[in-house]
Amino acid sequence: MLYQNRFAKALLWGGVCTAILTGCSQSAEDTTANDGAATADAATAMKTVAITAIVEHPALDDVRKGVIEELAEAGFTEGENLTVNFQSAQGNTATAGQIAKQFVADNSDVIVAIGTPSAQSVAAATSTIPLVFSAVTDPVEAKLVSKLDGSGTNVTGGSDALPYEPQIELMRQIIPSLKNVGYVYSPGEVNSTIILKNLKEKLTPMGITVHEAPAQRSTDIAMAARSLAGKVDMIYTSTDNNVVSAYESLFQVAKESKIPLVASDTSSVARGAIAALGVDYYALGRETGKIVVRILNGEKAGDIPVYTPQALDLYVSPKNAKLEGITLPQAVIDKAKEVVE
Repeated sequence: MLYQNRFAKALLWGGVCTAILTGCSQSAEDTTANDGAATADAATAMKTVAITAIVEHPALDDVRKGVIEELAEAGFTEGENLTVNFQSAQGNTATAGQIAKQFVADNSDVIVAIGTPSAQSVAAATSTIPLVFSAVTDPVEAKLVSKLDGSGTNVTGGSDALPYEPQIELMRQIIPSLKNVGYVYSPGEVNSTIILKNLKEKLTPMGITVHEAPAQRSTDIAMAARSLAGKVDMIYTSTDNNVVSAYESLFQVAKESKIPLVASDTSSVARGAIAALGVDYYALGRETGKIVVRILNGEKAGDIPVYTPQALDLYVSPKNAKLEGITLPQAVIDKAKEVVE
């Protein structure tokens, strides 16, 4: 009897131990499975990229398209593992500020700001959420970064800065006797004021006078251009967002006054410029998108240098030149990447 009791107790104790060991084994397996699921969830977690532009026009639209297509190529697809929230400030800096605050409140994973005013608004609204700017001519002067080779902050991006010498060479090739250049710009846009200053510094020693025509709003562009009639040999336009968004009205004045338009935005040739030497904004968008991908994959924005394109494309339109009272030299046409008719 004593032996039977001892045997029963042994069986009972063995069962308890087996249950404990089994439970521990299952617990370990569950933990491993949960860790694996968590890793998988992290890899496929929905990311939010907020994109804002100061205004909508072909160049800035191309940047946005390039960013989104680069994200898709890297595996971030809208509706699957990516949410893209786009808002345009419609040329209004106050609206740009409101959009920036909303994107920060939404706690987006990355904010892409296209154009200097939008980038400045986002930079003022957050020092923690990664900000990737694009189509900003001088990010240092705009106080977005203190240096181009890695800011050490939450800000990086892509610049559309252009060397001045090729622009000036193009102007003088088109009009060898060039003496007076008109410049229509928005005085509130830092990109444009920097270009005005640099143009004067470069052209004045050559005996070429820059006549400035400020236009605070896009609706003021035509009036500003008319003020240059009879004073200038050509009008040079930069990537000023108000000017580019109202380029058709500028074209009308150019035709009426027979003042040729030379641009630094290649999309402006299809809208009235006779020639433009500038960056490919879709390609700039793709490069900007690559920066966004790096940040989504874990890199810090402040460790990534600002990207600046090196190649420039020449677009020309002999048709627009004729409408604006000039004939494009064949040598300029021969160098063009694209002839727009």
